[in-house]
Amino acid sequence: MKQLLATAIKASLEAGNDILKVYNSDFSFENKEDNSPLTLADKNAHNTINKYLSETPFPILSEEGKHASFEERKTWKTLWIVDPLDGTKEFIKRNDEFTVNIALVENGVPILGVIYIPVSATLYFGSKELGAFKAEDICFDPSFNSLEEIIEKSASLPLNNTNRPYTVAISRSHLSAETTEYLEDLKSSHGEVQTISKGSSLKFCIIAEGLADEYPRNAPTMEWDTAAGHAILNSVDYGIFFKNSEKEISYNKADLLNPFFIVKKMGNW
Repeated sequence: MKQLLATAIKASLEAGNDILKVYNSDFSFENKEDNSPLTLADKNAHNTINKYLSETPFPILSEEGKHASFEERKTWKTLWIVDPLDGTKEFIKRNDEFTVNIALVENGVPILGVIYIPVSATLYFGSKELGAFKAEDICFDPSFNSLEEIIEKSASLPLNNTNRPYTVAISRSHLSAETTEYLEDLKSSHGEVQTISKGSSLKFCIIAEGLADEYPRNAPTMEWDTAAGHAILNSVDYGIFFKNSEKEISYNKADLLNPFFIVKKMGNW
């Protein structure tokens, strides 16, 4: 598991390096069949991550790759689920809130997760057996091979951020009327409620760090949007649950679209 996590981290760092080269250029974008945007950064990051993960025994389900049929995928006990550039819309807006997401999933459950923020060179990673960590000022280094080397530079999560009002993470680009109504309802039980608006998988990161208490999502997401964050959240006893349920969402489903969900602390119902 440590070697797999080290491989995923190295892949995310080099992919982040690829992304920044495009980000700092006069780039253009195209629209995919589902009308979502695609840039050269998405493509280059996808190729780099595949280079690393293809050396492991497990198949890869990437947003930008060819998606195998469910007939084939259902035979995959363990697989990588990857979003090479999560937050392409944020990338195009140049607001810096985009990430690289890599998760290892076993029997539908994320067991290892890496989220890298290229612009700030910030890395979040974790597994159930190791816990969750945050490392800052981490850039791609071809000589990096040791997970211990990264852990030594990292802070264990969550950090002590309890002296604050009840805080909810919300989407920067996908805030629904239903979520707004939910926030009003929270005020009756928590009094003051503050929100933190973030793009991409950064919302999972701030919860793992202890900066927010929950994240309701009433808009569509795909498995590669959430798998890495889900693994990191599980490492700090949080989960991504079906709305109004104590059941966690699962992965490598026939339909790769996630249900609407809420991120909460385990047992906090």
